[in-house]
Amino acid sequence: MLEMEIYDVSKSARYPEGVKYGLILTEPKTGKQVLMDNHHPKGPHIHINDQELSYEYIDEKKLIKDFKKLVLINMEVKI
Repeated sequence: MLEMEIYDVSKSARYPEGVKYGLILTEPKTGKQVLMDNHHPKGPHIHINDQELSYEYIDEKKLIKDFKKLVLINMEVKI
């Protein structure tokens, strides 16, 4: 299942970039997952299955490019 949501929001302490996003790909049979989001209080970060990594948000274009790359590397799927 693929879900990609990117919203412009007012810049604030919770969303200093002025963007709220959640990009998720879950493989239903295996449960493998790549997820990128920036919810409060964690800020921008990545989930690869059970592993969590920090992420430096630059812009929407790079976010999508990085997500596609992570999906290809970790799930061997091209989106």
